Amino acid sequence: MRKTILGLDGPSVSAVGLGCMAMSGTYGRADRTESIATIQAALDAGINVLDTGDFYGMGHNELLIAEALAGRERDDVLISVKFGAQRGPDGSWLGQDARPAAVKTALTYSLRRLQTDYLDIYRPARLDPQVPIEETVGAIAEMVDAGYVRFIGLSEVGADTIRRAAAVRPICDVQIEYSLLSRGIEQTILPACRELGIAITAYGVLSRGLIGGSYAPGQGSDNEHDIRGRFPRFRGENLRHNLDLVGRLRAIAESKGASIAQLAFAWVLSRGDDIVPLLGSRTRAQLEDALGALELNLGPEDLQRLEEAMPAEAVVGERYESAQMARLDSER
Repeated sequence: MRKTILGLDGPSVSAVGLGCMAMSGTYGRADRTESIATIQAALDAGINVLDTGDFYGMGHNELLIAEALAGRERDDVLISVKFGAQRGPDGSWLGQDARPAAVKTALTYSLRRLQTDYLDIYRPARLDPQVPIEETVGAIAEMVDAGYVRFIGLSEVGADTIRRAAAVRPICDVQIEYSLLSRGIEQTILPACRELGIAITAYGVLSRGLIGGSYAPGQGSDNEHDIRGRFPRFRGENLRHNLDLVGRLRAIAESKGASIAQLAFAWVLSRGDDIVPLLGSRTRAQLEDALGALELNLGPEDLQRLEEAMPAEAVVGERYESAQMARLDSER
């Protein structure tokens, strides 16, 4: 497994990480035994980054990771946790809470669920509009000084917020959606991160399955646990248009002896060593396929074909519903 450094002075991490969100019901029911086996297979393959959020399954995901890590050396794994998203007992979203007291309380509960004495990377899931980012980062910094957190990260924030946060304490990475279908960070966020020596942890590389090569209209529409039907890119004509775009990748993938998913991951990997894509695999079969991207070399002609097949502005529909988009600091 190739390694890279997350930011100027961050930890040594595998070239890809494992995003564990889908193991807690986001895209439909997941099998607990298979999820644990997938986490363990990822670690055995050399992946050392496990990404989660305390609100994934309302704590379920952290408990799952703790079970998967039982008996392993803690220092061999980097656990990245997002906090701050507030959810009701029915799963509804209630906003963000990144006040200093909330930072420390959420951290305490995550440490207990994950059965660990420290977290490697701790980050607010979204910017809390009621709390200056300096206060949130300052609270995490106190936890770094106390030994409960090793590094500070951010998620879905814009260039100005990144600069303000980095003025308080070094930021190792910004976690944000980045894929062939979502390339907005290339305008101001990625340049700001590179100027400051901050890495990108890219989630949504397969655009929640759109670029996986197997998603079809109507998939998951009868499954109350699959949230994708709420997103504009997965609705009606938008979905048909976007799947047509993905279809253009099939011939390129076949010419490389690869799957469309491998092509999507390889494209993100080609964007720079400071970008670490998260594999959202929830089965060992998906993981094995995704890892094949590490052996796929894309030359200049391949990259040109990809970008001609799927231009940056070709996707139809926003990443989230309009209300969520309006609250995203990264989209302002």
